[in-house]
Formats: sequence, C-alpha cells, structure tokens
Amino acid sequence: MFAPVYFDCNATTPVDSAVVEAMLPWLSQRYGNPSSRHEYGRAARAAVDRAREQVAAAVGAHPSEVVFTSGGSEANNLFIRGLGHLRGQIGISAVEHPSVREPARFAGRLGGWREIAVDGEGRIDREDFGRLLQQRPTALSIMLANNETGVIQDIAVLAEQAKPTQARFHSDAVQALGKMPIDFRALNGAGVHALSLSAHKVGGPKGAGALVVDKRLELEPLIAGGGQERGLRSGTENVPAIVGFGLACELAAVDLAPTALRLASLRDELERGLIGLGAVVFGQGAKRLANTCFFALPHIDGETLVGKLDRAGFAVASGSACSSAHPGPSHVLLAMGVDAQLAQAAVRVSLGRQTSSAEVGDFLNVLGQTIFQLKRLAALAG
Repeated sequence: MFAPVYFDCNATTPVDSAVVEAMLPWLSQRYGNPSSRHEYGRAARAAVDRAREQVAAAVGAHPSEVVFTSGGSEANNLFIRGLGHLRGQIGISAVEHPSVREPARFAGRLGGWREIAVDGEGRIDREDFGRLLQQRPTALSIMLANNETGVIQDIAVLAEQAKPTQARFHSDAVQALGKMPIDFRALNGAGVHALSLSAHKVGGPKGAGALVVDKRLELEPLIAGGGQERGLRSGTENVPAIVGFGLACELAAVDLAPTALRLASLRDELERGLIGLGAVVFGQGAKRLANTCFFALPHIDGETLVGKLDRAGFAVASGSACSSAHPGPSHVLLAMGVDAQLAQAAVRVSLGRQTSSAEVGDFLNVLGQTIFQLKRLAALAG
C-alpha cells in the first residue's frame, strides 16, 4: 500500500513526537499563567524561561534577546512596524515574504519604501544595494534564506556594507532555522539587529515564533497591555507552544551538518531527474538550502501539476503557502527576471528529515507519468 509522501516542509513540518510529549502537560494539569506569583505560575514561568534559553542557544543569542511572538509573520511585523516612529525609508529585497513586503508598504506611506533588485539567481544585486545605501535608509530587511527558491543571502557582508548608514538591519531567518548554522552574535557584530524565527518550520507547533533582537534597538510594540516580553508583546504567553518551540529548536540543532549533507544529496538526485524530464531549476547557480528545489516544466501549469501530484500521493507546492490566497506567478521569480509564463509553471519541493531516497525515486517516476498524461491530453485538445 503506497503511503502519501510529504514534500512541503518549507510550508510546515510534522511536529516531532518528543515535542508533542513535552507540550502535553502544559495543555492539561500544568495550566498556570506565567505572570502569576503562586506555584502554578512560577512553574509556567520557569518553562517559558527554559524555552527562551533553548531558542537562544539554537541561534547563538542571549536568552534576553529572544522575544516570543505568535510566529514568523508577527516577528517580521514587530520589527518593521515597531520602527514606524522613525518615519524613514525602508529597504527590503524584492524577494521577501509577504509578511515583510506588506508592512513595508504600510510603513512606507510615512517615510517611503524601496525594493532591492536581485540577479537571475535570486541574490541581492550589490550595485542596486549600494544605490539604496546612498539614500541612507532607516531600516533594511533582507531574508537569510528564501522560502521559495532556498537561495541564501550573504547577510553578514550586506550588514557590514550598510553599517555606515546606521540603518536598523533585520533578516527573516524563518526558513534558515534548523537547516543551516545561525550565529546571531556574529551577525549582530556585523550589523544585523534582529532575526525572525518560527517554530512550525522545525518540527515545533504552529502559533509560536520569536524576534531575536538587539536589546539596544528601540521598537514600539504591536500589542500593548500587560508588558510581557519586555513590553514588546503583551498578552498571556502561549506556554504549551513556547515549550514545544524550545525543544524543537534544541532537536533541530542535533546532527544539523550531516542532515544538511544528506538532504543536499537527495535534492541533487531529484534535480538530476527533473532536468532529465526537461525541467528548469531556479536559483541552481546560487548557494541554497539543502532541502529546497523550485522548478518548472515549460508549458505545464504549476497549479495543475500540484493537483495531479496530490492525487497521486505527493504533497508539493506551487510557491509560498502564505501566498496561496493570491494565485499568479511567483513575485520571487518575476523579480529574478523569469518569464511570467514559465513562472506560472513553478512547483516547489521541500524535503524534510524524514525524506528517503526511495521517495525521491518514486516522485520522479510519478512525475514522468504525469507529464506524459498532461502532454497527451494537451495534444488531444489541440
């Protein structure tokens, strides 16, 4: 009996069984409010503090630099909208996640905003970045690893280049967490002031994330009230999700390098097969996350292919899960100069720790059969 195969780990990951076990007591008998002074509250506060240490350790930060949020989107908004009082120009890359692009548009009504161009591989165009710096922006947001292509930006070098402008520098590191080493202390020294993280991308629960932020950076809260999270995120903490987030980060750091090597080998195996089937692989010439492959088969609609593969037992995506409400060519690919028709054919495969070589082989076999069927239907219709 064929078991369905999950190849959409950049959208979300299965929650690790150990994470589920760690969360369960905080969903039942251990129900205290972390702000309460009694034993129940103290236990909850200790659990949140422990999770804060685990998240910080995963990215080379100090626990006091970790501000818990509901996820990566809120963390991105907290940085960008939290700097609204400065009313200066905001520069973001042209391939950012919608949770960076949309608040940047909103904040830009006051001080202006600008997208930084990328090259054909999805890397920051250094000349365009230099032109932006001449305008002395107040804030910059450039993602560490792209959620669609997996392309990795050299954030440390870019932040060093931006240092003379004194711009506040943020990076969406949601996709990078658990897939590549992250050292906030080194990045902070280079000029990065904040990183966004999310639990459900690394085997943790949905509903928990963090902004890792330099304590010297002044941000205005999105949610005011009880003063939790250094006053930056008021509201009773989601203790079960935070506990799960902490453990997920700890587990993700285990065997990080060998896991990345194994996934890179599987991705390369996948891409050799895809190219043999006539596919175009995006960002292939750039440094990428080991688990991510974004490809297109010319003249085959991406959404149609995703639907066919789903019915065949393979869960893949046609782009960012957060963009599914707005169908159309990927803005990431368009920014890379990809033709709109080819971009409409794009499909993303994102592998996980559970992925096997047999699953990759099965996928290529099914994809080949699906391509044949679609081309035959197109010929009959023509």
